[in-house]
Amino acid sequence: VHNHNTYHRKTMMPPSSSLLLTACLLILHAPPVRSFGSFKLPPLPWNAQPGGGSSGTVDDDDGALRPGDTVAVVGASGNVGKLVALRLSDTYKVNGIVRDVASVGDFFAGREDKIRLYEADLLDETRAAATAADGGSTAGGSCSASLTGALRDANAVVICTGTTAFPTKAWTRSGSSNDVSKDVLDALLNNSFSVKDAIASLDADGLNTPNNVDAASNEFVVRAWNDACRSRQKRIIMLSSIGVRRRESMPFPILNACGVLDAKAAGEDAIRTSAEDNGYSYTIVRPGQLFGGPYDNNYYLGTLFQLDKDEETRDVRVGRGDELLGDTLRSTLAEVTAQICEGNYGRDMDFAVVNERGESPSVEAVRERLGVL
Repeated sequence: VHNHNTYHRKTMMPPSSSLLLTACLLILHAPPVRSFGSFKLPPLPWNAQPGGGSSGTVDDDDGALRPGDTVAVVGASGNVGKLVALRLSDTYKVNGIVRDVASVGDFFAGREDKIRLYEADLLDETRAAATAADGGSTAGGSCSASLTGALRDANAVVICTGTTAFPTKAWTRSGSSNDVSKDVLDALLNNSFSVKDAIASLDADGLNTPNNVDAASNEFVVRAWNDACRSRQKRIIMLSSIGVRRRESMPFPILNACGVLDAKAAGEDAIRTSAEDNGYSYTIVRPGQLFGGPYDNNYYLGTLFQLDKDEETRDVRVGRGDELLGDTLRSTLAEVTAQICEGNYGRDMDFAVVNERGESPSVEAVRERLGVL
Protein backbone atom coordinates (compact mmCIF):
# COMPACT_ATOMS: atom_id res chain seq x y z
CA VAL A 1 0.00 0.00 0.00
CA HIS A 2 1.38 3.36 -1.01
CA ASN A 3 2.01 5.54 2.05
CA HIS A 4 0.76 9.06 1.13
CA ASN A 5 2.11 10.51 4.32
CA THR A 6 5.57 9.21 3.49
CA TYR A 7 5.30 10.65 -0.05
CA HIS A 8 4.42 14.10 1.23
CA ARG A 9 7.16 14.05 3.78
CA LYS A 10 9.73 13.24 1.10
CA THR A 11 8.64 15.88 -1.44
CA MET A 12 7.85 18.73 0.96
CA MET A 13 10.59 21.40 1.17
CA PRO A 14 12.29 21.99 4.48
CA PRO A 15 10.77 24.83 6.53
CA SER A 16 13.78 27.08 5.91
CA SER A 17 13.47 26.71 2.10
CA SER A 18 9.75 27.42 2.26
CA LEU A 19 10.35 30.62 4.19
CA LEU A 20 13.00 31.70 1.71
CA LEU A 21 10.69 31.13 -1.26
CA THR A 22 7.90 33.06 0.50
CA ALA A 23 10.23 35.97 1.13
CA CYS A 24 11.35 36.03 -2.51
CA LEU A 25 7.74 36.03 -3.71
CA LEU A 26 6.91 38.92 -1.40
CA ILE A 27 9.83 40.94 -2.72
CA LEU A 28 8.84 40.25 -6.32
CA HIS A 29 5.23 41.33 -5.85
CA ALA A 30 5.56 44.07 -3.26
CA PRO A 31 5.92 47.76 -4.21
CA PRO A 32 9.55 48.95 -4.41
CA VAL A 33 10.92 49.68 -0.95
CA ARG A 34 14.09 51.69 -0.76
CA SER A 35 15.13 51.60 2.85
CA PHE A 36 14.43 50.37 6.38
CA GLY A 37 16.08 52.80 8.75
CA SER A 38 19.76 52.93 7.86
CA PHE A 39 19.60 49.67 5.86
CA LYS A 40 19.05 50.08 2.13
CA LEU A 41 18.10 47.39 -0.36
CA PRO A 42 20.44 47.06 -3.33
CA PRO A 43 18.97 48.10 -6.69
CA LEU A 44 16.98 45.26 -8.19
CA PRO A 45 17.12 44.68 -11.97
CA TRP A 46 13.35 44.38 -12.39
CA ASN A 47 12.87 47.83 -10.80
CA ALA A 48 15.40 49.59 -13.05
CA GLN A 49 14.17 52.35 -15.35
CA PRO A 50 15.20 52.57 -19.02
CA GLY A 51 18.33 54.60 -19.51
CA GLY A 52 19.82 54.14 -16.05
CA GLY A 53 21.89 56.78 -14.32
CA SER A 54 20.73 59.78 -12.29
CA SER A 55 19.41 61.86 -15.18
CA GLY A 56 16.81 61.12 -17.81
CA THR A 57 14.97 58.63 -15.56
CA VAL A 58 11.83 58.92 -13.49
CA ASP A 59 11.84 56.61 -10.47
CA ASP A 60 9.38 56.50 -7.58
CA ASP A 61 11.94 57.65 -5.03
CA ASP A 62 14.66 59.42 -6.98
CA GLY A 63 13.45 62.95 -6.33
CA ALA A 64 12.13 63.44 -9.86
CA LEU A 65 9.25 65.79 -10.43
CA ARG A 66 6.05 64.05 -11.44
CA PRO A 67 3.03 65.33 -13.39
CA GLY A 68 0.79 67.23 -11.00
CA ASP A 69 3.59 68.30 -8.66
CA THR A 70 3.76 71.99 -7.77
CA VAL A 71 6.50 74.28 -9.07
CA ALA A 72 6.94 77.81 -7.76
CA VAL A 73 8.23 80.18 -10.45
CA VAL A 74 9.92 83.22 -8.93
CA GLY A 75 9.69 86.18 -11.27
CA ALA A 76 6.75 84.85 -13.27
CA SER A 77 5.92 88.32 -14.61
CA GLY A 78 9.27 88.85 -16.35
CA ASN A 79 10.02 88.15 -19.98
CA VAL A 80 11.51 84.72 -19.31
CA GLY A 81 9.48 83.93 -16.21
CA LYS A 82 6.17 84.25 -18.06
CA LEU A 83 7.27 81.76 -20.69
CA VAL A 84 8.67 79.37 -18.08
CA ALA A 85 5.47 79.45 -16.00
CA LEU A 86 3.30 79.00 -19.09
CA ARG A 87 5.34 76.05 -20.38
CA LEU A 88 5.61 74.33 -16.99
CA SER A 89 1.83 74.52 -16.56
CA ASP A 90 1.55 71.91 -19.34
CA THR A 91 2.72 69.32 -16.82
CA TYR A 92 2.67 70.80 -13.32
CA LYS A 93 0.68 73.05 -11.05
CA VAL A 94 2.45 76.42 -11.05
CA ASN A 95 2.59 78.99 -8.28
CA GLY A 96 3.80 82.18 -9.92
CA ILE A 97 5.42 84.79 -7.68
CA VAL A 98 5.04 88.24 -9.22
CA ARG A 99 5.35 91.85 -8.16
CA ASP A 100 2.02 92.91 -9.68
CA VAL A 101 -0.67 90.35 -10.46
CA ALA A 102 -2.64 92.77 -12.61
CA SER A 103 0.27 93.27 -14.99
CA VAL A 104 0.46 89.63 -16.02
CA GLY A 105 -3.04 88.22 -15.56
CA ASP A 106 -3.99 88.52 -19.24
CA PHE A 107 -0.87 86.60 -20.30
CA PHE A 108 -2.05 83.52 -18.42
CA ALA A 109 -5.69 83.73 -19.50
CA GLY A 110 -7.11 80.24 -19.86
CA ARG A 111 -4.58 78.69 -17.48
CA GLU A 112 -6.18 79.83 -14.24
CA ASP A 113 -6.77 76.22 -13.20
CA LYS A 114 -3.07 75.47 -13.53
CA ILE A 115 -1.35 78.75 -12.63
CA ARG A 116 -1.96 80.59 -9.36
CA LEU A 117 -0.38 84.00 -8.94
CA TYR A 118 1.00 85.34 -5.66
CA GLU A 119 2.01 88.95 -5.23
CA ALA A 120 5.21 89.81 -3.38
CA ASP A 121 8.01 92.36 -3.62
CA LEU A 122 11.13 90.30 -3.06
CA LEU A 123 13.35 93.32 -2.39
CA ASP A 124 11.03 94.53 0.36
CA GLU A 125 10.80 91.02 1.78
CA THR A 126 14.57 90.58 1.68
CA ARG A 127 15.25 93.91 3.40
CA ALA A 128 12.64 93.20 6.07
CA ALA A 129 14.21 89.83 6.80
CA ALA A 130 17.69 91.39 6.96
CA THR A 131 16.47 94.14 9.30
CA ALA A 132 14.85 91.58 11.57
CA ALA A 133 18.04 89.53 11.64
CA ASP A 134 20.18 92.60 12.42
CA GLY A 135 17.84 93.41 15.29
CA GLY A 136 18.35 89.99 16.81
CA SER A 137 14.96 88.59 15.76
CA THR A 138 14.81 84.87 15.10
CA ALA A 139 12.39 85.59 12.25
CA GLY A 140 15.12 86.87 9.96
CA GLY A 141 15.29 83.63 7.95
CA SER A 142 11.59 82.74 8.09
CA CYS A 143 9.12 82.90 5.24
CA SER A 144 6.86 85.93 5.11
CA ALA A 145 3.11 85.60 4.97
CA SER A 146 3.03 86.84 1.36
CA LEU A 147 5.28 83.99 0.21
CA THR A 148 4.01 81.17 2.42
CA GLY A 149 1.08 80.36 0.14
CA ALA A 150 3.32 80.09 -2.92
CA LEU A 151 6.06 78.03 -1.30
CA ARG A 152 4.23 75.83 1.20
CA ASP A 153 3.31 73.09 -1.29
CA ALA A 154 6.09 73.70 -3.84
CA ASN A 155 8.03 70.56 -4.72
CA ALA A 156 10.39 72.67 -6.81
CA VAL A 157 11.40 76.30 -7.28
CA VAL A 158 12.54 77.93 -10.52
CA ILE A 159 14.21 81.32 -10.05
CA CYS A 160 13.78 83.52 -13.13
CA THR A 161 14.54 86.91 -11.57
CA GLY A 162 17.36 89.11 -12.76
CA THR A 163 18.32 92.66 -13.59
CA THR A 164 20.51 94.39 -16.14
CA ALA A 165 24.30 94.35 -15.91
CA PHE A 166 24.46 98.16 -16.05
CA PRO A 167 22.19 100.88 -14.61
CA THR A 168 18.95 101.10 -16.60
CA LYS A 169 15.29 101.67 -15.79
CA ALA A 170 15.27 98.08 -14.52
CA TRP A 171 17.29 99.27 -11.51
CA THR A 172 14.53 101.53 -10.20
CA ARG A 173 12.99 100.49 -6.90
CA SER A 174 9.73 99.40 -8.48
CA GLY A 175 10.57 99.09 -12.16
CA SER A 176 8.56 102.26 -12.73
CA SER A 177 9.18 105.06 -15.20
CA ASN A 178 11.52 106.85 -12.81
CA ASP A 179 14.89 107.75 -14.29
CA VAL A 180 17.66 105.92 -12.47
CA SER A 181 20.40 108.17 -13.87
CA LYS A 182 19.99 110.73 -11.09
CA ASP A 183 20.40 108.05 -8.41
CA VAL A 184 23.51 106.76 -10.15
CA LEU A 185 25.05 110.22 -10.56
CA ASP A 186 24.38 111.11 -6.93
CA ALA A 187 25.94 107.85 -5.80
CA LEU A 188 29.07 108.54 -7.86
CA LEU A 189 29.37 112.12 -6.58
CA ASN A 190 28.90 111.05 -2.97
CA ASN A 191 31.55 108.33 -3.28
CA SER A 192 34.33 110.24 -5.08
CA PHE A 193 33.43 108.46 -8.35
CA SER A 194 34.36 105.06 -6.94
CA VAL A 195 32.19 102.66 -8.93
CA LYS A 196 32.42 99.96 -6.27
CA ASP A 197 31.36 102.31 -3.48
CA ALA A 198 28.65 103.89 -5.64
CA ILE A 199 27.15 100.48 -6.39
CA ALA A 200 27.24 99.63 -2.67
CA SER A 201 25.39 102.88 -1.99
CA LEU A 202 22.71 101.98 -4.55
CA ASP A 203 22.46 98.56 -2.92
CA ALA A 204 21.81 100.20 0.44
CA ASP A 205 19.18 102.49 -1.10
CA GLY A 206 17.18 99.43 -2.14
CA LEU A 207 17.47 99.70 -5.91
CA ASN A 208 17.14 96.65 -8.14
CA THR A 209 20.90 96.25 -8.37
CA PRO A 210 22.56 92.94 -9.22
CA ASN A 211 23.57 92.38 -5.60
CA ASN A 212 20.03 92.96 -4.34
CA VAL A 213 18.33 90.90 -7.05
CA ASP A 214 20.75 88.10 -7.98
CA ALA A 215 22.43 87.58 -4.61
CA ALA A 216 20.41 88.77 -1.61
CA SER A 217 16.93 88.03 -2.98
CA ASN A 218 17.93 84.58 -4.25
CA GLU A 219 19.42 83.73 -0.87
CA PHE A 220 16.21 84.92 0.78
CA VAL A 221 14.02 82.82 -1.54
CA VAL A 222 16.01 79.69 -0.69
CA ARG A 223 15.65 80.30 3.05
CA ALA A 224 11.95 81.09 2.66
CA TRP A 225 11.28 77.86 0.74
CA ASN A 226 13.16 75.79 3.30
CA ASP A 227 11.14 77.40 6.07
CA ALA A 228 7.69 77.32 4.47
CA CYS A 229 7.61 74.09 2.48
CA ARG A 230 5.46 71.30 3.91
CA SER A 231 5.70 69.07 0.84
CA ARG A 232 8.68 67.09 -0.36
CA GLN A 233 11.38 69.41 -1.69
CA LYS A 234 12.76 67.89 -4.88
CA ARG A 235 14.81 70.43 -6.81
CA ILE A 236 15.67 74.08 -7.27
CA ILE A 237 16.62 75.68 -10.58
CA MET A 238 18.28 79.05 -11.10
CA LEU A 239 18.42 80.75 -14.48
CA SER A 240 21.82 82.42 -14.27
CA SER A 241 24.24 83.44 -17.03
CA ILE A 242 27.23 82.34 -19.02
CA GLY A 243 30.45 83.94 -17.81
CA VAL A 244 29.88 83.55 -14.07
CA ARG A 245 32.70 81.04 -13.80
CA ARG A 246 34.80 82.99 -16.32
CA ARG A 247 34.38 86.48 -14.93
CA GLU A 248 38.14 87.01 -14.78
CA SER A 249 38.52 86.29 -18.51
CA MET A 250 37.65 88.69 -21.33
CA PRO A 251 35.10 89.83 -22.27
CA PHE A 252 33.36 89.05 -18.99
CA PRO A 253 35.18 91.60 -16.77
CA ILE A 254 33.41 94.28 -18.83
CA LEU A 255 30.03 92.67 -18.26
CA ASN A 256 30.90 92.38 -14.57
CA ALA A 257 31.84 96.05 -14.14
CA CYS A 258 28.85 96.64 -11.83
CA GLY A 259 29.09 93.22 -10.18
CA VAL A 260 26.35 91.30 -11.97
CA LEU A 261 28.42 88.12 -12.38
CA ASP A 262 29.71 88.33 -8.81
CA ALA A 263 26.13 88.63 -7.59
CA LYS A 264 24.96 85.65 -9.66
CA ALA A 265 27.89 83.62 -8.31
CA ALA A 266 26.76 84.38 -4.75
CA GLY A 267 23.21 83.34 -5.60
CA GLU A 268 24.45 80.11 -7.16
CA ASP A 269 26.54 79.31 -4.09
CA ALA A 270 23.52 79.79 -1.83
CA ILE A 271 21.47 77.40 -3.94
CA ARG A 272 24.15 74.71 -4.08
CA THR A 273 24.78 74.88 -0.34
CA SER A 274 21.10 74.72 0.54
CA ALA A 275 20.49 71.80 -1.81
CA GLU A 276 23.36 69.84 -0.29
CA ASP A 277 22.29 70.67 3.28
CA ASN A 278 18.61 69.89 2.78
CA GLY A 279 18.73 66.86 0.50
CA TYR A 280 17.25 68.14 -2.76
CA SER A 281 18.90 68.63 -6.13
CA TYR A 282 19.91 71.85 -7.84
CA THR A 283 20.47 72.99 -11.42
CA ILE A 284 22.11 76.18 -12.66
CA VAL A 285 21.11 77.01 -16.25
CA ARG A 286 23.41 79.45 -18.09
CA PRO A 287 21.87 81.27 -21.05
CA GLY A 288 23.72 83.84 -23.11
CA GLN A 289 22.39 87.29 -23.99
CA LEU A 290 18.63 86.81 -24.22
CA PHE A 291 16.64 87.73 -27.31
CA GLY A 292 13.21 87.11 -28.76
CA GLY A 293 9.74 88.02 -27.50
CA PRO A 294 7.80 88.93 -25.54
CA TYR A 295 8.94 92.52 -25.22
CA ASP A 296 6.16 94.11 -23.19
CA ASN A 297 8.21 94.34 -19.97
CA ASN A 298 11.77 94.32 -21.24
CA TYR A 299 14.51 96.72 -20.17
CA TYR A 300 17.44 94.81 -21.67
CA LEU A 301 19.81 96.28 -24.21
CA GLY A 302 18.42 94.02 -26.90
CA THR A 303 15.05 95.70 -26.50
CA LEU A 304 16.36 99.25 -26.32
CA PHE A 305 18.09 98.84 -29.66
CA GLN A 306 15.20 96.78 -31.06
CA LEU A 307 17.55 93.92 -31.78
CA ASP A 308 16.39 90.49 -32.86
CA LYS A 309 17.88 87.44 -34.50
CA ASP A 310 16.89 86.06 -37.86
CA GLU A 311 14.79 82.93 -37.86
CA GLU A 312 17.71 80.79 -38.96
CA THR A 313 19.30 81.03 -35.51
CA ARG A 314 17.15 78.44 -33.78
CA ASP A 315 19.27 75.35 -33.26
CA VAL A 316 20.07 74.55 -29.63
CA ARG A 317 23.44 73.74 -28.12
CA VAL A 318 23.98 72.73 -24.49
CA GLY A 319 27.24 72.15 -22.66
CA ARG A 320 28.09 71.24 -19.12
CA GLY A 321 29.77 73.95 -17.04
CA ASP A 322 30.43 77.44 -18.36
CA GLU A 323 32.27 77.09 -21.65
CA LEU A 324 29.84 78.14 -24.40
CA LEU A 325 29.48 81.54 -26.04
CA GLY A 326 26.41 82.85 -27.82
CA ASP A 327 22.91 84.25 -27.43
CA THR A 328 19.79 82.45 -26.25
CA LEU A 329 16.17 82.72 -27.32
CA ARG A 330 13.81 83.21 -24.41
CA SER A 331 11.56 80.51 -25.84
CA THR A 332 14.51 78.11 -25.97
CA LEU A 333 15.40 78.83 -22.35
CA ALA A 334 11.81 78.20 -21.25
CA GLU A 335 11.59 74.94 -23.21
CA VAL A 336 14.92 73.65 -21.87
CA THR A 337 13.85 74.52 -18.33
CA ALA A 338 10.67 72.53 -18.78
CA GLN A 339 12.52 69.60 -20.35
CA ILE A 340 14.98 69.23 -17.46
CA CYS A 341 12.01 69.10 -15.09
CA GLU A 342 9.94 66.67 -17.14
CA GLY A 343 12.87 64.42 -18.06
CA ASN A 344 14.75 64.65 -14.75
CA TYR A 345 17.86 65.97 -16.53
CA GLY A 346 20.69 68.16 -15.34
CA ARG A 347 20.51 67.39 -11.64
CA ASP A 348 23.27 68.70 -9.38
CA MET A 349 25.15 70.50 -12.14
CA ASP A 350 25.42 73.72 -14.09
CA PHE A 351 25.19 73.88 -17.86
CA ALA A 352 25.00 76.49 -20.62
CA VAL A 353 22.43 76.77 -23.40
CA VAL A 354 22.78 78.91 -26.53
CA ASN A 355 21.20 79.10 -29.95
CA GLU A 356 23.11 78.49 -33.15
CA ARG A 357 22.41 78.82 -36.84
CA GLY A 358 20.03 76.12 -37.94
CA GLU A 359 16.45 74.91 -37.66
CA SER A 360 14.73 74.27 -34.34
CA PRO A 361 15.57 70.76 -33.09
CA SER A 362 12.90 68.20 -32.30
CA VAL A 363 11.89 67.55 -28.70
CA GLU A 364 13.61 64.17 -28.93
CA ALA A 365 16.85 65.79 -30.08
CA VAL A 366 16.78 68.26 -27.18
CA ARG A 367 16.16 65.44 -24.72
CA GLU A 368 19.04 63.46 -26.17
CA ARG A 369 21.40 66.43 -25.77
CA LEU A 370 20.27 67.05 -22.21
CA GLY A 371 20.54 63.37 -21.37
CA VAL A 372 24.27 63.22 -22.08
CA LEU A 373 25.23 66.25 -19.98
